[in-house]
Amino acid sequence: MSSFIIEGGHSLEGEITPQGAKNEALEVICAVLLTKEEVVIENIPDILDVNNLISLLRDMGVEVKRLEKACYSFKAENIDLEYTHTQEFMEKSAVLRGSIMIIGPLLARFGYAAVPKPGGDKIGRRRLDTHFNGIMKLGAELIFDEKKQLFTLSAKKLRGCYVLLDEASITGTANLLMTAVLAEGETTIYNAACEPYVEQLSRMLVRMGAKIEGIGSNRITVCGVTRLSGCRHRLLPDMIEIGSFIGMAAMTASEMTIKDVSVQHLGIIPESFRRLGITVEQRNDDLYIPRQEKYTIESFLDGSILTLADAPWPGLTPDLLSVMLVVATKAEGCVLIHQKMFESRLFFVDKLIDMGAQIILCDPHRATVIGLGKRFRLRGMTMTSPDIRAGISLLIAAMSAKGKSTIHNIDQIDRGYENIDERLNRLGACIERTN
Repeated sequence: MSSFIIEGGHSLEGEITPQGAKNEALEVICAVLLTKEEVVIENIPDILDVNNLISLLRDMGVEVKRLEKACYSFKAENIDLEYTHTQEFMEKSAVLRGSIMIIGPLLARFGYAAVPKPGGDKIGRRRLDTHFNGIMKLGAELIFDEKKQLFTLSAKKLRGCYVLLDEASITGTANLLMTAVLAEGETTIYNAACEPYVEQLSRMLVRMGAKIEGIGSNRITVCGVTRLSGCRHRLLPDMIEIGSFIGMAAMTASEMTIKDVSVQHLGIIPESFRRLGITVEQRNDDLYIPRQEKYTIESFLDGSILTLADAPWPGLTPDLLSVMLVVATKAEGCVLIHQKMFESRLFFVDKLIDMGAQIILCDPHRATVIGLGKRFRLRGMTMTSPDIRAGISLLIAAMSAKGKSTIHNIDQIDRGYENIDERLNRLGACIERTN
């Protein structure tokens, strides 16, 4: 197990470019299974979750070539469906939640798909009903082997229909979308997730020959085609990493320029940090964070405490609430963090409390942060990263703390952040990786 040893108190200075979007990468890499022709994807982040998915597809028979840094070619001409029955496939896909999105492409193209119950972050219930209920409405039959924890779907023919999703699930929408593009007739997906990454997947599928209307909205109409061709696609910058850098700059009183962020795809993320008192300036397609020794949380117009809550796009992404919670510990004022989607994601706050933060965990979904500004500074300690987003939040806390901190289980951080220690050290951080 790898660990980070962090010497806190170092301010950062300089420019940093965000990696390609992790969540988009998992979607579009699964989509290469829809065609036997070559698909080239650019700006792929070199992180554990993405590398594990690429390895899984390679084992399934996808021809994978690394053309240059962050650019890969995929050709899924000869897929070995028998491999999906092996113990090796079960073990590899079970640890990767993104593997659930191979179901749609395999079912659409071959009429059969099998995948074990996926893993991923332990942040509460992450049900799969939205995926399977939508796909079954298109004509698939689902069998769950409880002993093997294996889902199997099969269909002689998929037919388009009207599907009203019970939740605006991002991966559920992506899976259903990839199933519908090769189904016979028209499929309407209502209450669809409309995050930029789903929009990116839709535009990639259109370049492959799919017929999709309503891209970027919560009502998507798909007219099925008989085959898809290859294409070239470039990932957006990762909005979660961009938000993490904003929080990092604020907590360490750093001057930072985040390059090429694709501002139009960030939604309310910059404004949400501004509500915490952080100055975020847009300079063309870059974000500039000036050095701030202090920042003050806004209140609502009636004087009540500010609440930051996650919501489906264009609301605030839940993946950044952990970062915002940490950032608030150094602010002047109070904020209520309301994590609606996952009931275990706030459980890392006990580590922040041990570091000296004043946080009241109201229930599994809500925490009140009492920021003490310059009167307060976190103290270094030893802790363990429970998931990707809590991991980066603890790293931010350790970078701002007094003294040294150790974070164990940093494989969790590596799942979502590319060479984060090396990139931050170039800006002035003091992070040592140990085994």
